[in-house]
Amino acid sequence: MLRFERWKVVLCVLAILFGAVFSLPNALPALPSFLPQQKLNLGLDLQGGSYLLLEVDVASLKAEKLTNLIEDTRTTLQSKQIVFSGLALSGDGVSVRITDPAQVQPAYTALQSLALPVAGTVVRDVALNIGQDQTIHLTIPDQAMIKASADAVTQDIEIVRRRIDSLGTREPQITQQGTNRIVVEAPGESDPERLKAVIGQTAKLTFQMVDQSVSPQDAANGQVPPDDEVLPNTETGQPQVVKRRDVVSGEMLTGAQQSTDQNGRPSINFRFNGIGAKRFGDATMENVGKPFAIVIDKKIISAPTIQGPILGGSGEITGSFTTESANNLALMLRSGALPAKLNTIEQRTVGAELGADSVRAGELAGVIAIGLIAAFMILAYGFTFGGISVLCLIINMSIVIAAMTVFGGTLTLPGIAGMILTIAMAVDANVLIFERIRDEERAGRRPAIAIDTGFNRATESILDANITTFISAFILFMLAGGGGPVKGFAVTLMIGVCASVFSALFITRMLVTWWFSVSRAKQLPI
Repeated sequence: MLRFERWKVVLCVLAILFGAVFSLPNALPALPSFLPQQKLNLGLDLQGGSYLLLEVDVASLKAEKLTNLIEDTRTTLQSKQIVFSGLALSGDGVSVRITDPAQVQPAYTALQSLALPVAGTVVRDVALNIGQDQTIHLTIPDQAMIKASADAVTQDIEIVRRRIDSLGTREPQITQQGTNRIVVEAPGESDPERLKAVIGQTAKLTFQMVDQSVSPQDAANGQVPPDDEVLPNTETGQPQVVKRRDVVSGEMLTGAQQSTDQNGRPSINFRFNGIGAKRFGDATMENVGKPFAIVIDKKIISAPTIQGPILGGSGEITGSFTTESANNLALMLRSGALPAKLNTIEQRTVGAELGADSVRAGELAGVIAIGLIAAFMILAYGFTFGGISVLCLIINMSIVIAAMTVFGGTLTLPGIAGMILTIAMAVDANVLIFERIRDEERAGRRPAIAIDTGFNRATESILDANITTFISAFILFMLAGGGGPVKGFAVTLMIGVCASVFSALFITRMLVTWWFSVSRAKQLPI
């Protein structure tokens, strides 16, 4: 006897309701408040937006590492009370002359603490060798720089993602291209310059003491102590001498918000973590009456005088800010500094008109596909079975759209192609089922037995075909990395395969069973 278990009926009804309720917001402009309002995210090619191709500045990354190596070398030798001179850049590395010949070997041993092993290799991130005239050379091996560049790209991607998310952009696609490039696609963001302003700035924050012992004339003549540096002051327009060693850095920030100062001008309130609060408190306690510089990307934003100890772990950054620039800077400080500078290689703006045309073309293609398939199924299997297959097809598409809406998927133009392919696959499953039923009826089986046997025998073929397709789509998804058209196609296809199998083996069978239980046909109209 032809039966369809109650739990399967409940599952099918829930699936149909799920598809209807969560796909409706994509078809109707307004729905009652008690219904879901979430809509399907459209990709850059459908919604329009901005496209940026960014490249990690490897040269500046290496220059920064060499600068840090100079400071680390100075600090290490001073801590061991080793007298040295001539500490400076030398070609692709750093060289330092040890004054006392007897201290050359102890200095070499002390500096080996800077040569940490590169993860996963036998190479160290700093190579040392002793040259002539008591000189020690320190270089950064190529393999260490390749690893540093790869790490910088990974970190930059996460920081860029946090910055774009803070702008409110939905479903940005941020992916690595090659070894040192990043592709950013921001649907709905029509101004690439705004994106560049937010994600292109390194936003490395440091607090450094101002060296008042160096006169402006000495600074202009280059007579600056080795542990000092000259930085431009954006507030005064004049360069200023500060200590190289920072008191506190932006990595210790726990929060930054745009605010206004006591004069009503835009400013930024910040707060440090426990370590940063202690360092900041100690520095302000020891340097009351002295100026300290607030430095962002090697530019002094402000250089206020310390009026008293600041022990609360929070403070305020003032400067020549507009409300927008203060808000953007606070956003960048919250998301963290980029470990390496990003250069814009390419930028494009995709207009919404192009996206609307793509959506209309996709809708038209879908309607044509459904119309032709419906006509074929009705001509091949009659109004009853053909009509059931068309109804299941519509239910199947609603489930796919609802699933992508609920799980936050992004529909791209290749995704629409995946949907149309899903339509064909869903019908293919019904064709297998109906042909099996036909074969059973021709063999003289009674209608109920023909239907039951046809579904059972078609199940294995349907599962075989769809599982292999799902595996192929999954491999495409994995190879696509973080995003792109291939990923959009693969995601839609995987969801469509699952929905097609379910609608064919459950919903179609439920509808056919219901029809037969009502009609009690002596011969199947197939």
